[in-house]
Amino acid sequence: MASLLQCPTSPFPSSFSSNNPRSPFLRFHFPLRHAVEIACYMGLELGKIKIKRFADGEIYVQLQESVRGCDVFLVQPTCPPANENLMELLIMIDACRRASAKNITAVIPYFGYARADRKTQGRESIAAKLVANLITEAGANRVLACDLHSGQSMGYFDIPVDHVYGQPVILDYLASKTICSDDLVVVSPDVGGVARARAFAKKLSDAPLAIVDKRRHGHNVAEVMNLIGDVKGKVAVMVDDMIDTAGEFCSNLICCPYLDTVVKVISTTHEDDSQKAEVMVFTGPAVGTITKGAALLHQEGAREVYACTTHAVFSPPAIERLSSGLFQEVIITNTIPVSEQNYFPQLTVLSVANLLGETIWRVHDDCSVSSIFQ
Repeated sequence: MASLLQCPTSPFPSSFSSNNPRSPFLRFHFPLRHAVEIACYMGLELGKIKIKRFADGEIYVQLQESVRGCDVFLVQPTCPPANENLMELLIMIDACRRASAKNITAVIPYFGYARADRKTQGRESIAAKLVANLITEAGANRVLACDLHSGQSMGYFDIPVDHVYGQPVILDYLASKTICSDDLVVVSPDVGGVARARAFAKKLSDAPLAIVDKRRHGHNVAEVMNLIGDVKGKVAVMVDDMIDTAGEFCSNLICCPYLDTVVKVISTTHEDDSQKAEVMVFTGPAVGTITKGAALLHQEGAREVYACTTHAVFSPPAIERLSSGLFQEVIITNTIPVSEQNYFPQLTVLSVANLLGETIWRVHDDCSVSSIFQ
């Protein structure tokens, strides 16, 4: 790993320098820039680790320095490819545990499988709980996560969870823009995000709140019904925890670009073991929560529409939807790395490195984390 000796020093006392044996041992594998920014803020060097894959795809991990008695912080978002990154995190945790690390904290800027946090239909799994169990059993002592999809996910862990929010980073950026506070209205793209939007609006000059009411036909398929609140002539700021497809559907949903419909294919097995595919067609535009909500806001007279989100999953065809001209600006954070081909003119990417670095220092020094957001 590259040395970070030229980076600014940490605002904390010199006893926390990288030469101190109690200093956190940082590890980040992908993307490296994420860890470089965090280590730069903290005035520390990255830990040395060897990760490779065998011919059959198995992951090999070996620490290249001693972590005995150290506080180890493994920074790894479980973003796409989610299963690869999750398995890599689990093996790194196991390697640190077997190397006698004092404490192991899994720093997960984006917690994959967080949306599978409850059963909405019969015979569904609660994958968020399963992943929480895997991280715990691998040997992690603590989890540091950013903007979980729902607060109850913290309860799935049997170890302490520090939950931080990307709101301060986005709020600071919005405050730097010349938007009159009387013109602002914060919009929740669905009823489930009202609490998040209300907290955001309170810190954004106590702006009024509007809610997009929608009916969902299936995963990632939303139909906007109406708008609760007044946005006419105002600058609407849509707030959500993530933007996934903005128009894509789960694995058993197929987008029909020519018919502008969504087709769901179900395979059924009969008593004679023969299989028959049943096709269910949902008519109507195949548009996601954010984009269809933005279209409704313009229809209701909004002057400009901003989209603010912490996690930019950006599964295809999200980029085409977001760059279609509905949004004045799409503001995200870098909890998930954005590939170069996914950049478009309206996109603004803010760094959460200082937020995560400050939180890591406070966890290491047994200081309050919640006071960051007060």
